Amino acid sequence: MPDADIDHIYDYKPEYLTDILKSVKTIAMVGASADKTKFSYGVLRVLHETGYDMIPVNPNPSLTAIRGLKVYPTLQDIDRPVDMVQVFRRKEEFKAIAQEAIDIGAKVLWGQIGVYDDDAAKLAEDAGLKVVMNRCPKIELFRPFWKPRLDLAI
Repeated sequence: MPDADIDHIYDYKPEYLTDILKSVKTIAMVGASADKTKFSYGVLRVLHETGYDMIPVNPNPSLTAIRGLKVYPTLQDIDRPVDMVQVFRRKEEFKAIAQEAIDIGAKVLWGQIGVYDDDAAKLAEDAGLKVVMNRCPKIELFRPFWKPRLDLAI
């Protein structure tokens, strides 16, 4: 059941994010890039190396693999169940991707930093998906290990 009290920009309880990152195994990354200078490539690399089954999604017909992982042109073309859809696209595309995530039976819709749309969140939550927006799973995955040193000189 969706949590109507979640403020999707600022108020994710650490337990909510931790539960998602511990429970998902297969992540379809919409907007994956083979360009090593792109943030989506780095996130895909770290999540893959951490043990997630990463599925790159990119409609470019000349892009068939990223890091040895088969690239799918759309979410509907994926040949196995997907736990989480991670979105590296413009926020204007988020609602349509939310519907696609619902259609393939994903459990989580995750909008990367800058990807935020209240209508997309409502659509997905009403369909029973957990939603995270404007956050990076790579950052959230390692956040518990950060030990800020505010006493260091600049």
